[in-house]
Amino acid sequence: MTTAPDILHRLDINVDLARRILTGFIRDQIGKAGGKGAVLGLSGGIDSALSAYLSAEALGAENVLAVRMPYKTSSQASLTDADLVIEALGIPSITVPITGIADALIDQFPDMNNLRRGNIMARARMVVLYDQSAARGLLPMGTSNKTEFLLGYSTIYGDSGVALHPIADLYKYQVRQLSRALGVPAPVIDKAPSADLWEGQTDEAELGFTYEAVDQVLYLLVDERYTVDEVVAEGFERAFVEKVWMRVKSNHYKRTMPNIAKLSARTIGHDFLYLRDYTGR
Repeated sequence: MTTAPDILHRLDINVDLARRILTGFIRDQIGKAGGKGAVLGLSGGIDSALSAYLSAEALGAENVLAVRMPYKTSSQASLTDADLVIEALGIPSITVPITGIADALIDQFPDMNNLRRGNIMARARMVVLYDQSAARGLLPMGTSNKTEFLLGYSTIYGDSGVALHPIADLYKYQVRQLSRALGVPAPVIDKAPSADLWEGQTDEAELGFTYEAVDQVLYLLVDERYTVDEVVAEGFERAFVEKVWMRVKSNHYKRTMPNIAKLSARTIGHDFLYLRDYTGR
């Protein structure tokens, strides 16, 4: 694992202000879309737990549906930790196993690797959330953080395919900071981050570096607009900084809507640009 200087204090946020902004954002977005509330996948991890806490505060616990979607290799600990959040918030919940959905495709390709299997699981879970959205009039809530988005550590039309993203401008370090302030259960905050896609999988082992190290580099590169050389001058290893910056650039397509080839005078995404609540002619 890569080690790095400790400048994490520069990422500290005003948790009270962040709480007000994010709960206000959730109420505003759900209201403008005409939704009755939110539906989210509750994995037992910190990101979905924080999203649930913010949503329950913004919308009322009765208007937030938590969906547990275990695969056959999912750990019992993940389900247990999800239960901690459900019980603490008093939100309604359902459990929809995705093994049958995912294996219908996985079993057709015996040579399938973990990446492909993981992408299928992520997309199967989003199918479930959008089905519940249609059935109940709830908007699918994103649970991804800024670190994941910048690194491309997400699945298009999987965990990134949602109606709104309340915590996608919070680095993992800041997710932990806000989670502590909101009272997210300690076992959820303290455990090793994992997408729980296969047995023993952890985010940091798969990425090859810690969230604490990469959060600092991303903060300097993105928020402070440092060059690679300037980040290295702060004491970070050049190979690590260059690897991180390459991931940010190469995965930019995941953070934008699909590009549209321009032919007309007003092309969606080029010249026809409006906020989601656009009501003009």
